[in-house]
Amino acid sequence: MSDDEATTAWRRWHEQRVATVSAPYGPLALTGTHWLSETVPEDLEGRIPAVPGRWRAIADGVVVSAAPEDGLELDGVPLAGEARLGADEGPPDRSRLAAGAVRLVVIRREGEWAVRAYDPGSAARRAFAGIEATPYDPAFALPGRFHPYAEDRTVRVDNVDGRARGLGLGGELLFTYAGAPHALQVAVDADDGSLWAVFADATSGDSSYRFRFLRPGTPDADGSVSVDLNRALLPPCAFADHFICPFPPPGNTLPFAAAAGERRLKGALAAGN
Repeated sequence: MSDDEATTAWRRWHEQRVATVSAPYGPLALTGTHWLSETVPEDLEGRIPAVPGRWRAIADGVVVSAAPEDGLELDGVPLAGEARLGADEGPPDRSRLAAGAVRLVVIRREGEWAVRAYDPGSAARRAFAGIEATPYDPAFALPGRFHPYAEDRTVRVDNVDGRARGLGLGGELLFTYAGAPHALQVAVDADDGSLWAVFADATSGDSSYRFRFLRPGTPDADGSVSVDLNRALLPPCAFADHFICPFPPPGNTLPFAAAAGERRLKGALAAGN
């Protein structure tokens, strides 16, 4: 692919990213993540602040009960009574439960259950001014190689909500920049073998958000894979405080300035990024 073709492809990618994050039920719409073990004490009788219905976690799911005045709909039908829900597997706009325009999404993390609320009218979505991204630079499109671990590893890393959680890692992504070798620990998707890294660099917390994601795709049979830092992504927590993104694991802070890809949010929302 020529540099002109790569530049055009990057522009299309960036435009699609902006459209995705600003969609009615994109990450900007998340207004709350409510852990049932914390936000539903007995004295509230199962009530979650700003979320209709009564909620409780059970071993294999979540039970929600609603009266007609709660205005909840399950699979498009008004809910009056009790329903048992598992984790929603699809995107938020396809969640089973809704309260008017708000979609309620059941999630599970390390055995704990939570309810997320996505509101298309959120303040963050209304204030969104775009994503600050560096134009395509061929110097940051690098050949790389995936080196799998003999066995998958799990490391405990802090998350932006202050908790430490397990981060599964399947190997290392090896590449060279400016003549120096570098490595990022990566997770491997169990379905298609695609790679995912959470990393920081010399721009993090300054001219870029404090860390970013990279999704290089699926390596070839010989392990070769493109390390295109032009497609570095802002994590979901850059768009809403209620996501639980992991910080980079030890060793995943690049010593150089990766001044490429998505850097931070434009305008007032960039404060603190």
